[in-house]
Amino acid sequence: MDHGELDLTKLVRAIKAWGQELGFGAVGITDCALDNTEAELLAWLDKDYHGEMDYMAKHGVKRTRPAELIPGTVRVISARMNYLPPQAAESWAVMNDGDLAFISRYALGRDYHKVLRTRLQQLTTRIEAAVGTFSYRVFTDSAPVMEVALAANAGLGWRGKHTLLLDRDAGSWFFLGEIYTDLPLPVDNPVSAHCGSCQACIDICPTQAIVAPYELDARRCISYLTIEHSGTIPVELRPLMGNRIYGCDDCQLACPWNRFAQTSELADFAVRNGLDSAALAALFAWSEDDFDARLQGSAIRRIGHERWLRNIAVALGNAPTSDAAMHALHSRADHPSALVREHVQWALSQHRNVQIHAD
Repeated sequence: MDHGELDLTKLVRAIKAWGQELGFGAVGITDCALDNTEAELLAWLDKDYHGEMDYMAKHGVKRTRPAELIPGTVRVISARMNYLPPQAAESWAVMNDGDLAFISRYALGRDYHKVLRTRLQQLTTRIEAAVGTFSYRVFTDSAPVMEVALAANAGLGWRGKHTLLLDRDAGSWFFLGEIYTDLPLPVDNPVSAHCGSCQACIDICPTQAIVAPYELDARRCISYLTIEHSGTIPVELRPLMGNRIYGCDDCQLACPWNRFAQTSELADFAVRNGLDSAALAALFAWSEDDFDARLQGSAIRRIGHERWLRNIAVALGNAPTSDAAMHALHSRADHPSALVREHVQWALSQHRNVQIHAD
């Protein structure tokens, strides 16, 4: 079909309505212009703030030039979906209990990649039914896509000082997904920023990874260290990680705009395996088979059992000295993985130091 024959304004209204029916909190449209973002990305990469995330630099400027990544792209349909589980244990309460494990709230349920990709694909099916065959590609944190910048340009919120997208009515507890398309849809206007002089996210960061407003050194970020980083966690950062074993939500929890955040209505994001307030020692006891079976369909499974144990060992090292913590650590002291053994030994040394000072 010739796109010129379409009532594109009417189509955009329909796309946004269909998006809401499919569980998205909001849908917006933007063009491919990311000139300012490209300069910021290149400067960020030049400082090596991406750490081991080589994929951030791998595709050159295709990340900031949608039409070069997917030829023919003229518009991006950006969508957000709330993920905060309504029944999850209160985050600060979990983080303040050193015997428990804190897991970023986005990872408590089903893998968001699958959920969003499926819903975005359903949205494209509806569009195709209305306009006929059109060119598109669906993305969900799965390719060189500047999700936050595109969503901000599409009017879904503004980029907060913690680098996440913020919305006055939804805070930041949502996922982002995109549809790159050749449909020349009318674009939405960006919204103004409303962080003002607030820097709660910067002040709260346990490792001071937010080195300046809108600038994150991923190498210090607990989410990076527990998920993206494959090797030894820097010794100086371990005590600062507390009991955060997968991701970190502190900057979101401190943000005033998240008072207005909406919980998710999707069963996909409901808490699984009691991971909202599980005991560290219990999770540390999971075998590799346990890990694979219980986390089937979870984003956490991507890090593998070795990193899972590495992360929990650090948290056990930061936990109050107890029979349960010590038994758990000793049970993995001879683990086949040198990475796990090293972090277990560090954790045991933390408890020995505590006992020495107590004496």
